[in-house]
Amino acid sequence: MEVKRRAVKNLVTKLSSVSEQTRTEAICELRLISKNDPDSRPLIADAGAVPYLSESLYSSNKLSQENATATLHNLSISHKDLLMSTRGLLDALSHALRNPSSPSVAQCAAGTIFSLLTVESYRSIIGHKRDILFGLIDIIKNPNSDSRTVKDALKALFGIALYPMNRAHIVELGAVPPLFSLLCNDGRAGILEDVTAVIAQIAGCEESWEAFRKISGVGILVDMLDSSTGSSNRTKENAISALLNLVQCGGEETVNSIRGIVLGAVDGIIEVAENGTDKGRSKAMALLKILDVSSCTFQEEHMDYLSNHSL
Repeated sequence: MEVKRRAVKNLVTKLSSVSEQTRTEAICELRLISKNDPDSRPLIADAGAVPYLSESLYSSNKLSQENATATLHNLSISHKDLLMSTRGLLDALSHALRNPSSPSVAQCAAGTIFSLLTVESYRSIIGHKRDILFGLIDIIKNPNSDSRTVKDALKALFGIALYPMNRAHIVELGAVPPLFSLLCNDGRAGILEDVTAVIAQIAGCEESWEAFRKISGVGILVDMLDSSTGSSNRTKENAISALLNLVQCGGEETVNSIRGIVLGAVDGIIEVAENGTDKGRSKAMALLKILDVSSCTFQEEHMDYLSNHSL
């Protein structure tokens, strides 16, 4: 272990070299070590590498920026507090998000942010970094973004939206249209599940109703509940969660505005209420109750179901 410690210390010392080649070679080596030897991550962190790696995110050298973001991503698995306490780290990550030298840079930056967001107390801090939000939204706006980068950006937005006060910021910065654009146009594996999870979270603020209304978002969510669309169970449950959050935050006016549209998907809602996960069933029943489905006219089997479940 002592030999390993000295080797890591020597590499970290090279990060302060005046030679760009020396710095780049050291960063590349640290990336490999942090990837292949998890036990080395505390050694890299303790040796003081994080400030140098953070600074390297501004590098115009593609190799330096790529390997620095990847190393920080690896370190974020076990050293979240150290990263968050490093001066300027979040600004450096936002720079890498918005000025990546390659798709892997944006992906690792988004992945690092998502990793940090697993700590609840960091969500409000990260959510107030507008450049980070802009960077994540830019990724999902860009039709040329790599699918893994999009998924990491969506996961980061989801983590930010878990803090209720961040949801309005996400809406105000224009996230709703590109999220629904992904929902309508992106068929890549896993994207629909992740994007509907984000939509469900940001629906939980008063500002979301107007943003959803402008792009006919309710109708798009209702379409996700139609069996003919082939939506996964998780996508359907997320769509229901989004609709429930929307009406809970929007109040009676929102309920009255969307009742007719949502009732067109009653088959899908009842299917989730009958066959979904525990959480999915609970939310489906809550949505049916808010919409006062029992007062409407449906097929006999629906009325039997509703009466049996005390709506």
